[in-house]
Amino acid sequence: MTVRVRLAPSPTGNLHIGTARTGVFNWLFARHEGGQFILRIEDTDEERSKPEFTESILSGLKWLGLDWDEGPSFQSQRLDLYRQAIQTLLDQGLAYRAYDTPDELEAMREAQKAKNQAPRYDNRHRDLTLDQQAAFEAEGRPAVIRFKIDDSRTITWNDMVRGPVTWQASDLGGDMVVARASSATTIGQPLYNLAVVVDDIDMAISHVIRGEDHIANTAKQILLYEALGAAVPEFAHTPLILNQSGQKLSKRDGVTSIGDFQKMGFVAPALANYMTLLGWSAPDAAEQFTLEEAAKQFSFDRVNKAGAKFDWDKLDWLNSQYLHNLEAAELLALAQPFLEAAGHRLSDADQLWLLPVMGLLGPSLTRLTDVVEQSRFFVSETVPFTDDARAQVQLDGVPAVLESIVAGLTETSPQTLDDLKALVNEVTKAQGVKKGLVMKSLRAALMGALQGPDLMESWLILRQRGFDVARLQTALALV
Repeated sequence: MTVRVRLAPSPTGNLHIGTARTGVFNWLFARHEGGQFILRIEDTDEERSKPEFTESILSGLKWLGLDWDEGPSFQSQRLDLYRQAIQTLLDQGLAYRAYDTPDELEAMREAQKAKNQAPRYDNRHRDLTLDQQAAFEAEGRPAVIRFKIDDSRTITWNDMVRGPVTWQASDLGGDMVVARASSATTIGQPLYNLAVVVDDIDMAISHVIRGEDHIANTAKQILLYEALGAAVPEFAHTPLILNQSGQKLSKRDGVTSIGDFQKMGFVAPALANYMTLLGWSAPDAAEQFTLEEAAKQFSFDRVNKAGAKFDWDKLDWLNSQYLHNLEAAELLALAQPFLEAAGHRLSDADQLWLLPVMGLLGPSLTRLTDVVEQSRFFVSETVPFTDDARAQVQLDGVPAVLESIVAGLTETSPQTLDDLKALVNEVTKAQGVKKGLVMKSLRAALMGALQGPDLMESWLILRQRGFDVARLQTALALV
């Protein structure tokens, strides 16, 4: 059997991390088994489906490195296929038209509530006569089409994550609506559970891998596979992604979409790596790996049943590891959009000094957004002074040190790191002070702060930009 799996997001919002993680597990399983990963877009919700959300899904999956073998297909272009399947169910007496009004359905629910019963359709229109149907049609009542569910059925499947699962058909809420807005001669808008099953049959899906919140849908869909005479695929219901309180991760937790993570400065390999760890563990206990490396070891017997708690510290750590290992040119390509978004207009000529800046900052970054703050010393000709930096340059003896450095820069025009180190040694000796005072004062004058990246390498970059003398003179003006 050829393994064929699918990711089937709905374009009613941006690509959510939960959907993306489901995509990761589908991709890993398909690649491990040498099968196919299929993408389809479930866009039958005409009101909420938007082209920009489809683009978010496609671009987000590509960004993460999840390539697909077939698709994307769109459910909105397959409506005739769904209606044919519904007609088959009607012809076989497995589905029927129901004409209940919204008020009648609400009254039914209220009566059930008063008796402390779970809300369900009581199948009252399952056996309408032709005359009754004609009477409802004459009233102008629209119909829905309902699939008959035998309440006496027990539905079971062997879940690849959860093992044997049993569901009583009597808990499925009565006969299931599979199409809306129908009449005696037409079939209206097909609904999710029917369309999903028809698609899976048509696309020969062998394994359905999705979140545990679909378990009740699985019980309904198994009945539809059987009714349409198709083989039932294998199922794997993965754990939900939870916040630190144990609730499903949501907008209240500050992030929902893959685009959010991009804007927060996470890189694709780190996020894909982390999502793989949300519910799965590698046999060798490794925590850092590529998707391709994970695929070689992936299996569902190492996927947890319990929800996976989202750990920001762990994601930050993983992201930092990837950033620390990037070459300066790679880091610059990723960081430049963040610098430009912060208002820094960078030309091709700026590459000459930005590359050494990236080499300097890379080992200290956690997120790409950190580049904006940590590169501020190099982007602008002037920098503001913190209170402690201002106090440092005003200490007794410091102005003379800074004046001596300015004089040395003017006289010798140092161009290399060794030249600058030699100048520091000369000034230290000439002024009769400790080298630590010179270095601390130099940092305060050049960077406007007492903390920052490596001083001497930073000074060389500032020297190449022609900023160092001006900053030293600005510091002297504070005295």
